Amino acid sequence: MINMDFNERLVIDTGQQAWQPSPAKGVWRKPLEREAKESGHTTSIVKYEPGSAFATHHHPLGEEILVLDGVFSDEHGDYPQGSYIRNPPDSHHAPFSQQGCTLLVKLNQFDPRDTTTVRLDTHNTPWQAGIGGLEVMGLHQFEHEHVALVKWPKGERFQPHCHFGGEEILVITGTFCDEYGTYPKGTWLRSPHMSQHFPFVEQDTIIWVKTGHLPLL
Repeated sequence: MINMDFNERLVIDTGQQAWQPSPAKGVWRKPLEREAKESGHTTSIVKYEPGSAFATHHHPLGEEILVLDGVFSDEHGDYPQGSYIRNPPDSHHAPFSQQGCTLLVKLNQFDPRDTTTVRLDTHNTPWQAGIGGLEVMGLHQFEHEHVALVKWPKGERFQPHCHFGGEEILVITGTFCDEYGTYPKGTWLRSPHMSQHFPFVEQDTIIWVKTGHLPLL
Protein backbone atom coordinates (compact mmCIF):
# COMPACT_ATOMS: atom_id res chain seq x y z
CA MET A 1 0.00 0.00 0.00
CA ILE A 2 1.15 3.53 -0.81
CA ASN A 3 -0.40 6.72 0.62
CA MET A 4 -3.75 5.11 1.47
CA ASP A 5 -4.30 7.04 4.71
CA PHE A 6 -6.86 9.58 3.50
CA ASN A 7 -6.47 11.61 6.70
CA GLU A 8 -2.95 12.48 5.55
CA ARG A 9 -2.18 15.63 3.56
CA LEU A 10 0.14 14.75 0.68
CA VAL A 11 2.35 16.85 -1.58
CA ILE A 12 4.38 15.02 -4.26
CA ASP A 13 6.54 16.74 -6.88
CA THR A 14 6.16 14.12 -9.59
CA GLY A 15 9.00 15.69 -11.56
CA GLN A 16 11.39 14.46 -8.86
CA GLN A 17 10.04 10.88 -8.81
CA ALA A 18 11.79 8.02 -10.60
CA TRP A 19 9.89 6.05 -13.22
CA GLN A 20 9.06 2.46 -12.29
CA PRO A 21 8.36 -0.33 -14.80
CA SER A 22 4.82 -1.62 -15.32
CA PRO A 23 3.87 -5.13 -16.46
CA ALA A 24 3.89 -3.86 -20.08
CA LYS A 25 7.18 -3.24 -21.88
CA GLY A 26 7.71 0.45 -22.56
CA VAL A 27 5.03 1.61 -20.11
CA TRP A 28 6.34 3.33 -16.97
CA ARG A 29 4.68 4.63 -13.81
CA LYS A 30 5.13 7.01 -10.90
CA PRO A 31 2.81 5.78 -8.13
CA LEU A 32 1.02 8.44 -6.07
CA GLU A 33 -1.42 6.26 -4.14
CA ARG A 34 -1.93 2.52 -4.44
CA GLU A 35 -4.04 -0.01 -2.59
CA ALA A 36 -2.36 -3.13 -4.01
CA LYS A 37 0.40 -3.89 -6.51
CA GLU A 38 -1.79 -4.34 -9.60
CA SER A 39 -5.33 -3.85 -8.34
CA GLY A 40 -7.62 -1.65 -6.28
CA HIS A 41 -7.57 2.12 -5.76
CA THR A 42 -4.60 3.53 -7.71
CA THR A 43 -3.42 6.96 -8.83
CA SER A 44 -0.29 7.26 -11.01
CA ILE A 45 1.54 9.32 -13.56
CA VAL A 46 1.97 6.92 -16.50
CA LYS A 47 4.33 7.19 -19.49
CA TYR A 48 3.97 5.24 -22.73
CA GLU A 49 7.09 5.09 -24.88
CA PRO A 50 6.43 5.44 -28.63
CA GLY A 51 4.96 2.21 -29.99
CA SER A 52 4.18 0.73 -26.58
CA ALA A 53 0.91 -0.99 -25.66
CA PHE A 54 -0.89 -2.47 -22.67
CA ALA A 55 -2.86 -5.70 -22.86
CA THR A 56 -6.66 -5.61 -22.75
CA HIS A 57 -7.72 -5.06 -19.16
CA HIS A 58 -10.89 -4.38 -17.20
CA HIS A 59 -11.79 -1.50 -14.87
CA PRO A 60 -13.92 -3.00 -12.05
CA LEU A 61 -14.61 0.46 -10.60
CA GLY A 62 -13.72 2.69 -13.51
CA GLU A 63 -10.74 4.53 -14.95
CA GLU A 64 -10.09 8.27 -15.19
CA ILE A 65 -7.39 9.72 -17.47
CA LEU A 66 -6.01 13.18 -18.24
CA VAL A 67 -3.57 13.24 -21.18
CA LEU A 68 -0.68 15.48 -20.14
CA ASP A 69 1.35 15.22 -23.37
CA GLY A 70 1.54 13.16 -26.56
CA VAL A 71 -1.32 11.07 -27.95
CA PHE A 72 -2.96 8.22 -26.04
CA SER A 73 -5.02 5.66 -27.98
CA ASP A 74 -7.21 2.62 -27.64
CA GLU A 75 -9.57 0.71 -29.93
CA HIS A 76 -12.13 3.49 -29.50
CA GLY A 77 -10.00 6.40 -30.71
CA ASP A 78 -7.00 8.70 -30.34
CA TYR A 79 -6.77 11.20 -27.49
CA PRO A 80 -4.22 14.04 -27.79
CA GLN A 81 -2.80 16.20 -25.04
CA GLY A 82 -5.62 17.84 -23.09
CA SER A 83 -8.06 14.93 -23.46
CA TYR A 84 -10.10 13.94 -20.41
CA ILE A 85 -11.41 10.36 -20.39
CA ARG A 86 -13.67 8.41 -18.06
CA ASN A 87 -14.18 4.68 -18.63
CA PRO A 88 -17.05 3.48 -16.40
CA PRO A 89 -17.12 0.51 -14.02
CA ASP A 90 -16.81 -2.89 -15.75
CA SER A 91 -15.46 -1.33 -18.97
CA HIS A 92 -12.37 -2.66 -20.72
CA HIS A 93 -9.93 -1.58 -23.43
CA ALA A 94 -6.51 -2.23 -24.98
CA PRO A 95 -4.55 1.05 -24.75
CA PHE A 96 -1.46 2.02 -26.74
CA SER A 97 0.48 5.04 -27.98
CA GLN A 98 2.11 5.35 -31.39
CA GLN A 99 4.08 8.53 -30.61
CA GLY A 100 4.28 8.23 -26.82
CA CYS A 101 2.35 10.06 -24.12
CA THR A 102 2.19 10.95 -20.43
CA LEU A 103 -1.02 10.58 -18.42
CA LEU A 104 -2.61 11.09 -15.04
CA VAL A 105 -4.42 7.79 -14.41
CA LYS A 106 -6.86 7.01 -11.60
CA LEU A 107 -8.19 3.45 -11.29
CA ASN A 108 -11.04 1.88 -9.33
CA GLN A 109 -12.31 5.02 -7.64
CA PHE A 110 -15.81 5.43 -9.15
CA ASP A 111 -19.10 5.05 -7.39
CA PRO A 112 -20.62 1.91 -9.00
CA ARG A 113 -23.62 4.05 -10.03
CA ASP A 114 -21.40 6.52 -11.93
CA THR A 115 -21.67 4.89 -15.36
CA THR A 116 -21.10 7.88 -17.67
CA THR A 117 -18.50 7.50 -20.41
CA VAL A 118 -16.59 10.78 -21.00
CA ARG A 119 -14.42 11.77 -23.96
CA LEU A 120 -13.64 15.49 -23.65
CA ASP A 121 -11.18 17.64 -25.61
CA THR A 122 -10.36 20.43 -23.17
CA HIS A 123 -8.88 22.56 -25.98
CA ASN A 124 -12.35 22.79 -27.53
CA THR A 125 -14.36 23.14 -24.32
CA PRO A 126 -15.30 26.66 -23.16
CA TRP A 127 -14.13 28.17 -19.90
CA GLN A 128 -16.77 29.56 -17.55
CA ALA A 129 -16.39 32.52 -15.20
CA GLY A 130 -15.57 31.47 -11.65
CA ILE A 131 -15.14 33.35 -8.38
CA GLY A 132 -12.97 36.47 -8.73
CA GLY A 133 -10.72 36.21 -11.76
CA LEU A 134 -10.83 32.42 -11.95
CA GLU A 135 -12.04 30.54 -15.02
CA VAL A 136 -13.42 27.01 -14.60
CA MET A 137 -13.90 24.15 -17.06
CA GLY A 138 -16.14 21.46 -15.61
CA LEU A 139 -15.09 17.96 -16.63
CA HIS A 140 -17.42 15.71 -14.64
CA GLN A 141 -19.83 15.70 -11.71
CA PHE A 142 -21.49 12.89 -9.78
CA GLU A 143 -23.23 13.66 -6.48
CA HIS A 144 -20.53 15.23 -4.24
CA GLU A 145 -17.69 14.57 -6.70
CA HIS A 146 -16.63 17.45 -8.96
CA VAL A 147 -13.76 17.41 -11.48
CA ALA A 148 -12.57 20.54 -13.30
CA LEU A 149 -9.71 22.52 -14.75
CA VAL A 150 -9.23 25.89 -13.09
CA LYS A 151 -7.34 28.77 -14.72
CA TRP A 152 -5.74 31.25 -12.32
CA PRO A 153 -4.58 34.65 -13.63
CA LYS A 154 -1.35 36.13 -12.30
CA GLY A 155 -1.74 37.50 -8.76
CA GLU A 156 -5.11 35.86 -8.09
CA ARG A 157 -5.96 35.03 -4.46
CA PHE A 158 -8.92 32.80 -3.59
CA GLN A 159 -11.01 32.95 -0.44
CA PRO A 160 -10.04 30.64 2.46
CA HIS A 161 -12.22 27.52 2.23
CA CYS A 162 -12.56 23.93 3.43
CA HIS A 163 -12.95 20.75 1.38
CA PHE A 164 -15.96 18.54 2.08
CA GLY A 165 -14.90 15.12 0.85
CA GLY A 166 -11.33 16.28 0.35
CA GLU A 167 -9.48 17.85 -2.56
CA GLU A 168 -6.98 16.55 -5.08
CA ILE A 169 -4.91 18.81 -7.37
CA LEU A 170 -2.42 18.31 -10.19
CA VAL A 171 -0.60 21.47 -11.28
CA ILE A 172 -0.75 21.51 -15.10
CA THR A 173 1.03 24.81 -15.83
CA GLY A 174 2.56 27.57 -13.73
CA THR A 175 2.94 27.41 -9.95
CA PHE A 176 0.16 26.96 -7.38
CA CYS A 177 0.58 28.31 -3.84
CA ASP A 178 -1.08 28.36 -0.44
CA GLU A 179 -0.04 29.21 3.12
CA TYR A 180 1.72 25.83 3.38
CA GLY A 181 3.97 26.02 0.34
CA THR A 182 4.64 26.56 -3.36
CA TYR A 183 3.87 23.82 -5.88
CA PRO A 184 5.40 23.88 -9.39
CA LYS A 185 4.06 22.22 -12.53
CA GLY A 186 3.70 18.46 -12.00
CA THR A 187 3.00 18.67 -8.26
CA TRP A 188 0.19 16.42 -6.98
CA LEU A 189 -1.61 17.40 -3.77
CA ARG A 190 -4.22 15.52 -1.75
CA SER A 191 -5.98 17.22 1.15
CA PRO A 192 -8.33 15.30 3.50
CA HIS A 193 -12.01 15.77 4.28
CA MET A 194 -12.72 19.18 5.87
CA SER A 195 -9.13 20.40 5.44
CA GLN A 196 -8.67 24.13 4.83
CA HIS A 197 -6.30 26.42 2.95
CA PHE A 198 -5.94 29.87 1.39
CA PRO A 199 -4.67 29.38 -2.19
CA PHE A 200 -3.12 31.97 -4.50
CA VAL A 201 -0.80 32.28 -7.50
CA GLU A 202 1.94 34.68 -8.52
CA GLN A 203 1.92 33.66 -12.21
CA ASP A 204 -0.66 32.36 -14.69
CA THR A 205 -1.48 28.83 -13.57
CA ILE A 206 -3.81 25.99 -14.54
CA ILE A 207 -4.69 23.15 -12.17
CA TRP A 208 -6.72 19.97 -12.49
CA VAL A 209 -8.82 19.72 -9.35
CA LYS A 210 -11.15 17.09 -7.93
CA THR A 211 -13.25 17.56 -4.79
CA GLY A 212 -15.76 15.63 -2.73
CA HIS A 213 -14.45 12.16 -3.60
CA LEU A 214 -12.34 11.09 -0.63
CA PRO A 215 -13.66 8.91 2.22
CA LEU A 216 -15.23 10.89 5.08
CA LEU A 217 -12.95 9.38 7.71
